[in-house]
Amino acid sequence: MQTIYVKVWERSGQFEPSRASPITWLCTIARNAAIDWRRSAAGRAAATVNATERAMASVVDGQPLADAQLLEAESEARLHACLDGLDGRAQNCIRSAFFEGLTYSDLAERENIPLGTMKSVIRRALLKLKDCIGDG
Repeated sequence: MQTIYVKVWERSGQFEPSRASPITWLCTIARNAAIDWRRSAAGRAAATVNATERAMASVVDGQPLADAQLLEAESEARLHACLDGLDGRAQNCIRSAFFEGLTYSDLAERENIPLGTMKSVIRRALLKLKDCIGDG
């Protein structure tokens, strides 16, 4: 703003009332000064941004933001609460299948039940989990 006032003062002898009103003349000087400032700042800003990005890239820790961590913890707590609501066999089978990586065949053999029955146990448990998590 001070720069514009100085330019107006220095160019006051160039003002021609027949060409424009004082406010139009003042706005034109301010607009041109802003354009000049923006053009010169763009070059400096690009150099600054590149240096800043390089510096920030070396500092980034890769950890999720705090709000993302809170949402993830809340979702995990909800999942475990829903898992705890399942009956014993279904709970153990779901945990073993999804957290330990056991297959339906492995689970059926471990529980000493037919493969088709194990698939039904898992399917019913997953439907209950879906309902429980969906209500949350």
